[in-house]
Amino acid sequence: MMYKFTINTVITLFYLSIMLFLFVCILIFFTLKKIYIKTSSMAVVMAIGIFIQGVLLNYLGSSFFQHNLGKILSIINLSLWFAFILSFFITCLDGKFKDEHYSNPINRFGMGTWVAGTSISGVLFFKQFSQWGIISEIIAFINIILWGIYIAISLKTFVEIFQTKSYRNVHGILLLTTVSTQSIVLLVNTVFKGLPSFANLSLLIIGFCLYLVCVFFILNRYFHRSWSIEMDWNNTNCILHGALSITGVACIASGNVHIDLIRFIWRAAFILLLLVESIEGYRLFRRINRFGFKNAIFIYDVSQWSRVFTFAMFYTFTALFHGHLFIGSIVIDTILKAGVWVILLLLIIELTLGLRFTFGPGKNQSKERGRENNLPSSF
Repeated sequence: MMYKFTINTVITLFYLSIMLFLFVCILIFFTLKKIYIKTSSMAVVMAIGIFIQGVLLNYLGSSFFQHNLGKILSIINLSLWFAFILSFFITCLDGKFKDEHYSNPINRFGMGTWVAGTSISGVLFFKQFSQWGIISEIIAFINIILWGIYIAISLKTFVEIFQTKSYRNVHGILLLTTVSTQSIVLLVNTVFKGLPSFANLSLLIIGFCLYLVCVFFILNRYFHRSWSIEMDWNNTNCILHGALSITGVACIASGNVHIDLIRFIWRAAFILLLLVESIEGYRLFRRINRFGFKNAIFIYDVSQWSRVFTFAMFYTFTALFHGHLFIGSIVIDTILKAGVWVILLLLIIELTLGLRFTFGPGKNQSKERGRENNLPSSF
């Protein structure tokens, strides 16, 4: 037994050393290039994390997740998370935190990716290195504090928007308040066993109430003001269904919500997915007609990762709950069998655009096209 324990410890330390090496490399790159990470950049960690923990785990099984490739993918994501966290600290040390992350009221909501990204990283670390569970517990406690600060900032910003009636710029990024809250439910129920029902239900209710508030603000923008689908419909609006999907997964993880309510949440998420993505399809058609194929599609923006995250979260929700849905097997089979390839394709496209933007000429080209077209980048 002692020999087996020693081998396991050596293997774990080997993987952790890889993670540390990758983290140092990423951090050195950020430092040399003088890159200040955008507020919502942790969406990359969220998207890749749920793809590993939700999509691949449910599609390929736990044997893949615990195998070398699963661990390496998790380590890459954890390295990105740690490097992003330190990058945010660097902006504090350089006195640029307020300008980069706080001055723009709508941009403040992007801090929700910090909470959700930390939650998925805490879950990944606990699942892959359970013998180091104390680290995940520390991550959980710190993240709960971070979530509290973020919600306080968000509530203050909601009041500012309401009082000034500045609804024109709101979009799906507001829904990160719900996503971050439900991610805390997933994290604490993974790391801590026997969490009181009161704690779970309180977080779930807070998250759902925030969802209703965000929907009110978003609908107010699109129903009471003129807008153009090419210019004013944001990538982050897909979080309208993604926030419901993570709420459903959080309900399952808590074990405190009646199955009928979870079934209702899945159906609502499915209807919203069809509605929002139909709008996205029409938006894509209009953008191609207006800006041309290349300028309309292949421009990188960090907000595009929200689609990978929301699709992966809906897939995870469906995979966990499909036995209780009472819906046609054709629908379920299509989601579970074809959905994984759609998500993988989206992930590959985003990685390609992101790497081209970071290392190649795509960065300047994206900025120039964005200025020419006077609209945010979009996939």
